[in-house]
Amino acid sequence: MGSTGFSWNLADHPKLPKGKLVAMIVLDGWGEASPDKFNCIHVAETPTMDSLKNGAPDKWRLVRAHGTAVGLPTEDDMGNSEVGHNALGAGRIYAQGAKLVDAALESGKIYEDEGFNYIKESFANNTLHLIGLMSDGGVHSRLDQVQLLLKGASERGAKKIRLHVLTDGRDVLDGSSIGFAETLEKELSDLRKKGIDAQVASGGGRMYVTMDRYENDWEVVKRGWDAQVLGEAPHKFKNVVEAVKTLRQVPGSNDQYLPPFVIVDESGSPVGPIVDGDAVVTFNFRADRMTMLAQALEYEKFDKFDRVRVPKIRYAGMLQYDGELKLPNHYLVSPPLIDRTSGEYLVHNGVRTFACSETVKFGHVTFFWNGNRSGYFNAELEEYVEIPSDSGITFNVQPKMKALEIGEKARDAILSGRFDQVRVNIPNGDMVGHTGDVEATVVACKAADEAVKMILDAVEQVGGIFVVTADHGNAEDMVKRNKKGEPALDKEGNVQILTSHTLQPVPIAIGGPGLAEGVKFRKDVPSGGLANVAATVMNLHGFVAPDDYETTLIEVVD
Repeated sequence: MGSTGFSWNLADHPKLPKGKLVAMIVLDGWGEASPDKFNCIHVAETPTMDSLKNGAPDKWRLVRAHGTAVGLPTEDDMGNSEVGHNALGAGRIYAQGAKLVDAALESGKIYEDEGFNYIKESFANNTLHLIGLMSDGGVHSRLDQVQLLLKGASERGAKKIRLHVLTDGRDVLDGSSIGFAETLEKELSDLRKKGIDAQVASGGGRMYVTMDRYENDWEVVKRGWDAQVLGEAPHKFKNVVEAVKTLRQVPGSNDQYLPPFVIVDESGSPVGPIVDGDAVVTFNFRADRMTMLAQALEYEKFDKFDRVRVPKIRYAGMLQYDGELKLPNHYLVSPPLIDRTSGEYLVHNGVRTFACSETVKFGHVTFFWNGNRSGYFNAELEEYVEIPSDSGITFNVQPKMKALEIGEKARDAILSGRFDQVRVNIPNGDMVGHTGDVEATVVACKAADEAVKMILDAVEQVGGIFVVTADHGNAEDMVKRNKKGEPALDKEGNVQILTSHTLQPVPIAIGGPGLAEGVKFRKDVPSGGLANVAATVMNLHGFVAPDDYETTLIEVVD
């Protein structure tokens, strides 16, 4: 199982008993911010979370959930659910997506590795296609990385390059797509002056074209496929700037949901459909919204939609998006290898584990929690339950989502006596927060609070312990702010709604009748982050965490 001198056996904690049930609740997109009308958590009725915050002061605190605390390059990098759950489960901080890509581009290693050399074989006679999110949000992709990749590929033999861009408006301000398109167009113009045939070939809004996730709606991927591969879309333009500006003028339009378009030449033919022999790179570094397209590009057997034409291509992801499925098979930058996660340790030490969420966050309490690994460590000791998410609607239409169903499943698992750890993600604050619908997000936060209450009531009944935390902020601040911290206004004087994650810290609370007397949060870990939670949970199970884990947040005072 491990290398020489390595043991899966955890030492018993000298002051904490084993055998108490621990409920681990992750509220998605639930940060801590100043109270105002754009703080949906503050506005919502959340008596359960309020009681934790206003209860014992040494049983509630804040932890960092963004930037370097979760392995991202800078303190300006918003946390996200993937890196958040990686940190919560791994107990250590790993260089993440963007950081890995930055390092590979800076050192030039990206051009030496297998993935780039694989796609490079198409450069002499065929086209290099780059597909991904045109944004500097840093959550799924970054435009400066795309610019470096364009430069690097053109210097290494790519003579014909086509970009298939997806507009953002979710991790960045709505309307920012125009500026990104202009930046990219200038970059491509400079390449054309050097004799490289480089241009944008297609595009569309990320939530309507290509970037669906968790198999929620394959039509989204099909719209992208039709434009990118077949060169077919309802809208045709001469260049990307014209495309974005024109489509944004349609009443009610926004960057997230721009319809698919293709760029055509003077004769009206698409400039860049993907054909046999071409190379394709999906340049997003975050996995969740690229895996469906990756399947369509990679799999010979595929029945999710009619691809019409399946070109024989050389395809690589910026990263490998799913290590278990080996998807894609080729990638430009190797993923963080996260071994010895807390979940794996606890199962090896006999901790029976139940994990549950609805589809949109199920992967977070399983795959990401377990170090980017699918499946069970020990099927006899673990049970993972996925509740299907609503599909075909935006989440603000049904803002309660499946919070109460998740609460019920967790409650039943706790009361069954079959598990020692019950782990859930309650997605409402994040998924509804992303819609920018403030009223719906308030409803979402109330539903999440009700689910927490259901779980804590069950913990009370069995004499267990609870840990309630979050993976990053979102619902606590739904407005773009100026330098003074006041709500920012657009040209018409309307408040600019914020649909992205935030840089806010998140709460963590501990409690329950099973919590040993004298357990409280330490005062000497002021900059603690999500990675400190794993050792904390191990302690509550009665074990000492491995030496290389980030330190525990709790102490036992006699």
